[in-house]
Amino acid sequence: MFNEDDIRFMREAHQLAKSAEGRTTPDPTVGAVLVKGGRIISMGYHGEVTTPHAEAWAVQKAEEKAKGATLYVNLEPCSHYGNNPPCCELIVKAGIKEVIASMKDPNPLVKGRGFSYLIRHRVKVRVGLLANEAKQLNEVFVKYITTKLPFVAVKSAMTLDGKIATRTGSSRWVAGIESRRYAHHLRNLYDAILVGIDTVIVDDPKLTVRLVKKIKHPIRIVLDAYARTPLRADILSKAARTIIVVGSRAPKSKVAALEKKGAEILKIPAPGGRIDVKVLLKKLGRMKITSLLIEGGGEVNASFLEAGLVDKAYLVYAPKIFGGRDAKTGFEGQGVKLPSQAYELKDIHQEKKGEDFLITGYLR
Repeated sequence: MFNEDDIRFMREAHQLAKSAEGRTTPDPTVGAVLVKGGRIISMGYHGEVTTPHAEAWAVQKAEEKAKGATLYVNLEPCSHYGNNPPCCELIVKAGIKEVIASMKDPNPLVKGRGFSYLIRHRVKVRVGLLANEAKQLNEVFVKYITTKLPFVAVKSAMTLDGKIATRTGSSRWVAGIESRRYAHHLRNLYDAILVGIDTVIVDDPKLTVRLVKKIKHPIRIVLDAYARTPLRADILSKAARTIIVVGSRAPKSKVAALEKKGAEILKIPAPGGRIDVKVLLKKLGRMKITSLLIEGGGEVNASFLEAGLVDKAYLVYAPKIFGGRDAKTGFEGQGVKLPSQAYELKDIHQEKKGEDFLITGYLR
């Protein structure tokens, strides 16, 4: 159904889409390539939520040359009015003869309507080229638009024996510089980053993006049932937006002091002093936070894992052994009773980051 040239042009569209990864939220990332006579005549990508869509950029740059061309795009052209007019109408008006797309748009406002409109107006449509890659490229959008919940990823750096700190609580640095640079790359992609209050008290992290280019700081979220965040904590700096999640028993005076420092306060049920992460995730979804990167300690990581809320894991293993029965591990919590109950990862990807090993996978 597709030839080598089709694959080559679609990979170009995917690369264009990926260039804006993390910056189009809550929109998907989309790249478009216009081809005529076997060569690329124009390209475009969706840069930010308020900028023109990829197809619009490509058509605009091609001008009258777009007539009779083939459009390669990683996602179905939209068919509704949002921040931009429908791309499918623009495609028909430009005289494009064929659209080759990787996947259908899961957005209920589109979901095949774009393709139907094109077919009705005699534009040839072929779908499914590099579909799996396209779904992964827009995994955040697919999760959010179909469930209204953020895509949740856990990132943890551990020793080979699973420790994230020594028995004294010291954790700087478990992993090497290449792994730390990759951690900042991930922060640059996700809408928000989350830690627990213990991490704030012990490590006093900034949770901002450094070590990479084109910086976009994530929203910083702290699980802090009793509003114990120190008023001089780096996380309260004005470098990025900060949300402190508290329970009903948080002292009003401390909550007021945190608000005075510029933090947003989010009140979520916290039975037994533990924030209900399921309720929290629904609230974040309503706030149009589409993706969440968890960089918490073992208890925070486990709370999301045990609640069945983790979609993806980035696990960095440094070639070190800390030992220590009291040293914290990457996932604490209650744990499973039997090996057969283990949380399993699928679609595993392994690579080296300097001397460290990165394992990426999706929770089954």
